[in-house]
Amino acid sequence: MAILGNILVLIVAFLHIGFMIMEMYLWQTPAIMQRLGMSPEQASATAVLAANQGLYNGFLAAGLFWGVIAERENFAIKVFFLTCVIMAGVFGGLTAKASIVVTQAVPAISALAFVILARGRSESA
Repeated sequence: MAILGNILVLIVAFLHIGFMIMEMYLWQTPAIMQRLGMSPEQASATAVLAANQGLYNGFLAAGLFWGVIAERENFAIKVFFLTCVIMAGVFGGLTAKASIVVTQAVPAISALAFVILARGRSESA
């Protein structure tokens, strides 16, 4: 159960690395503009904000990687950063695009559930 939890945490971390790369480096490319339904003018006008958001996604990924490799307090680290991801996903879904909940919050909710279940199993064993 713990291994599956860590695999899910790593999936969420790698998703956020992908978000970071998209927002910081690929924001104004035709493929991203088309995928997000943005004109070149919109992409240009929002590029600095997207890069800032990408940096935050990188921080979330770093925290999740830390939670997986940390020898001490790894449960608390994973719970904290997964909760941050869930909150960001819900907020993004409510304020920007509903599909953000599916791409960001749902994977983090799944990972958090397995992290908590694994902790419960190890404490009861």
